[in-house]
Amino acid sequence: MKQQIIVSGLGGQGALTVTRLLAKAAALLGLEVLTSETHGMAQRGGTVISMVKVGPFRGPLIPAGAADVGLFLAEKNLAVHRGYLAAGARVFVNSAAAGEHFRVDARGLAEEMGTPVAANLILLGFAAARGGLFCDTAILERVIQEKIAARFRDGNLQALRLGAAAAGAVQSSTFKGQS
Repeated sequence: MKQQIIVSGLGGQGALTVTRLLAKAAALLGLEVLTSETHGMAQRGGTVISMVKVGPFRGPLIPAGAADVGLFLAEKNLAVHRGYLAAGARVFVNSAAAGEHFRVDARGLAEEMGTPVAANLILLGFAAARGGLFCDTAILERVIQEKIAARFRDGNLQALRLGAAAAGAVQSSTFKGQS
């Protein structure tokens, strides 16, 4: 198993939480994992990118054109981080708008559940349920059960499950290079 994943968002959207959950899921499955995080202006709402490499890789950074999966918590970051995606990469976007990628209105769903900060886990559940990740939602649920503080656990599980449920109801397509 080898998979390279970029997680792109804005400061405060939970990109680093998604990265850590994916890394813990890989470790739970006995897979090698490397991560890299770029915080930059994250605390002020600036662009954040993190990278997860699952499998036997030498370094944590994903070169341009090599990511197998992109998780975009902010749709506007597609313009910023698209260059990391390989041709044929599976791209998951937090967006209510129609488009060429796998899309789910994670923000809207999070607001409906009363937890706007849970959009990151909705997108993660959506991607896992669509088969875009090296792990499924059951493994991610186990990681949340074991690693997330008790006061946040139920909300995180609810968000992950909501994203997984949305996966079957959303029209999608695969990234096909430049758009």
